[in-house]
Amino acid sequence: MTLLRRTTLAGLLATGTAGLAADFPSRPMNWIVPFPPGGSNDIFARPIAAFVGERLGQPVVVENRGGAGGTIGGMTAARSKPDGCTLLVVNPSLTFASIVYAESGFDLMRDFAPVSGLAQVPVALVVNPAKIDAKDLSGFLALARKSPGTINIGSSGLGTIPHLAIVLLQQRTGIQLTHVPYRGGGPALQDMMAGQIDATFAPLSTVSSYVQSGRLRALALAAPKREAVLPDVPTFAQAGVADFNVSTWYGLFAPKATPAAILETLHGAIQAALADPGIRHIWSDQGAEPDLQSRQAFTEFVGREVERWSRIARTVGLPME
Repeated sequence: MTLLRRTTLAGLLATGTAGLAADFPSRPMNWIVPFPPGGSNDIFARPIAAFVGERLGQPVVVENRGGAGGTIGGMTAARSKPDGCTLLVVNPSLTFASIVYAESGFDLMRDFAPVSGLAQVPVALVVNPAKIDAKDLSGFLALARKSPGTINIGSSGLGTIPHLAIVLLQQRTGIQLTHVPYRGGGPALQDMMAGQIDATFAPLSTVSSYVQSGRLRALALAAPKREAVLPDVPTFAQAGVADFNVSTWYGLFAPKATPAAILETLHGAIQAALADPGIRHIWSDQGAEPDLQSRQAFTEFVGREVERWSRIARTVGLPME
């Protein structure tokens, strides 16, 4: 191929890609949250969706499609048209979904292109104070050792980050808890406040207001540092359990074949939302940090997270129920 022909072809491809971005979005957008309503995925998806819809001139519908640890919604998004109008809201649970669910039908890095991060959020161990008479983590561990298996601890589902946190806590401390998996973090939280379960691991974003009101008690943060929203809650390391970091994050992903120009347009709109003072205030109230990485940096971060969580999932023996 001559230099002129290569230059002409490159120009045509660039023009075509630019045209795709200029026409995007040509129809309403659908963001799939692969978990039931009321969880942390909703908290971070919905404000961004409203902002992006206004910025790009098309409405964004946030659709909750829960089940099988997020893999039902993930499979739906993976098979959707790669035109940028269907995105998947992802948390770390989906980085190792193919290990837990052999029939998940998709692989995050093979079938999706990272678009943008949304937030980085610490995870807390919280209890219903009417059910668990423990003021701190050491008191909780003492209760668990005194009566093995009598504390019911919920999670957002088999093979999710809260489930891994439960398994890791038992391994690190030698306690025995009774795991109660739900179909999402929202239902687990509702049941805990209703007294059906005793404890759960949950993102700070979903429990901080309940802790502040006294309806729940946070015993420790599975994070490197304390958070301003709950300054009196220690980290696990400060409470005596070292190397216990299961902080979570949220991001948006598109089907793999989505054109790069559209991915960049979406990334720019999402980053503009994260810089908006109103959204930054929401994030601050939830104990979250906005994820302001470039798309390339976010892609590299996700690759490291896939390796990390897949290794932990295999270490704790998933699938195990």
